[in-house]
Amino acid sequence: MNAYAKASGEPIRLVFELARADHPRLYDDLIQFPKGTKRINRLRVLAYDGLLAQCGQFVPSSSSHREHLAETSGSMITNDLFGPPASE
Repeated sequence: MNAYAKASGEPIRLVFELARADHPRLYDDLIQFPKGTKRINRLRVLAYDGLLAQCGQFVPSSSSHREHLAETSGSMITNDLFGPPASE
């Protein structure tokens, strides 16, 4: 990405091609939506959720993972939103 694109906030245009052999689960998820806006929006959601998960701000919804988090660090899910107020 060049400096102009970062400063201007111009939209990013992508051509996305995916074969089922590359990523079967992703392909199966996306193929259930018709071509166009619905499929693009689903890809956006999946990409954003992946970014949040990579940054540690999103927790997958599997029950075993939720149980593990409840035992270890439940505050990670809410970012201590419901914790005591911060002192000034």
